Amino acid sequence: MKVPSGCCRLQVLGAALGVCMTIGFTLQLLGAPFQQRGFSERLPHLRLLPGAVGKEGAAPSSGLPNLSAPQPCQPRRHIVFLKTHKTGSSTIVNLLHRFGESHGLRFALPPRYQLGYPQPFQARRVKGYRPGGPTFDILCHHMRFNLPEVQKVMPPDSFYFSIVRDPGALAESAFSYYRAVAPAFRRAGSLAQFLSAPEHFYDPNERGNHYARNLLWFDFGLAPPAKLGPKAVQEVLAWLERTFPLVLLTEHFDESLVLLREALCWAEADMDAFRHNGRSPQAVRPLAPAQAAQLRNWNALDWQLYTHFNRSFWRRVEAFGLDRLRAEVARLQERRRELAGRCLQGGGPVEAAGIPDEHIRPFQFGQAQILGYALRPGLGPTDRQLCTRMVTPELQYKDALDARQFGANSSATAGGR
Repeated sequence: MKVPSGCCRLQVLGAALGVCMTIGFTLQLLGAPFQQRGFSERLPHLRLLPGAVGKEGAAPSSGLPNLSAPQPCQPRRHIVFLKTHKTGSSTIVNLLHRFGESHGLRFALPPRYQLGYPQPFQARRVKGYRPGGPTFDILCHHMRFNLPEVQKVMPPDSFYFSIVRDPGALAESAFSYYRAVAPAFRRAGSLAQFLSAPEHFYDPNERGNHYARNLLWFDFGLAPPAKLGPKAVQEVLAWLERTFPLVLLTEHFDESLVLLREALCWAEADMDAFRHNGRSPQAVRPLAPAQAAQLRNWNALDWQLYTHFNRSFWRRVEAFGLDRLRAEVARLQERRRELAGRCLQGGGPVEAAGIPDEHIRPFQFGQAQILGYALRPGLGPTDRQLCTRMVTPELQYKDALDARQFGANSSATAGGR
């Protein structure tokens, strides 16, 4: 029987649809390599720092673990922490200093206090680095991120993480702290005056003005072109998320410590810490909602970076379990209160003038008073060692680690940057 021509057309269409679905499914399976190649090819148009994506556009191997999988783990001892500015990162560095010192780990240390910042990180700036020589265990001091150079000094299985903060609050803190070194801030009589016409004060070519706009973006090693389309920004952020499997939030610091503990497979006590590099409450002026909105708009790339990692943070919280998170945060805070009672004179932070021991007195920089901690008198040897390490500021602790690794006469004098 002769089949009507309309049915033939339907059969042909059905066969064609089947072929298309097969091809589509195959491309989906192969999608990751195709997408990676396309991303790498487009990167030059994004004006990332040279080599910022790493070898052949690949993120470090540490960017791919399934941290939520319920399986036995070993404490991580190869760690890269991108220490961002004005985010609470000095407190994280204290944790890493103490853990590394306790376990005899080797730190990738700067000759002084920063790893060539604000220039992109270079392996040669690490004290004791030799091409082809042994790698280090922990890298955690200020740098402008540059993955290929980091990979020269750190093992392939290193775990990469960082911390970000709402650009509104971050920019207010940066204005207070870096006003003397950022020409854009220095020209403005106040934050309100700066916000009235930021373009009038800001010149991207002036030294020090990286503090005045998109500071997070800068610290992550990204150089924004004049115009960066939404798709390009999302590609950059996707690469960052592959490179940094965990990014903490300043606004949820204790929750961040709990997630970090799980990611590193450390003990709960390893997350015990006092806040470092905090400002006197009198120096902190709450932002009006309109000012916060202006700062987020001025730092638009930072805002996109922050909101991206905010979403990834809460996805990780959901996987971790909210009830479990709350329970661990409560235990963390209770331990901190107990340690403050044991260790600290007055039970909390004090102004630098109230700290007689220069070895634990924080370095003062900028216009705001930086708080520190005075130890209770009469501490026993065990408590004194624990408490001293918890309150030692970053610069003095770095010098102590330097002396341990390279000898007592090798470290710089605290106070220089």
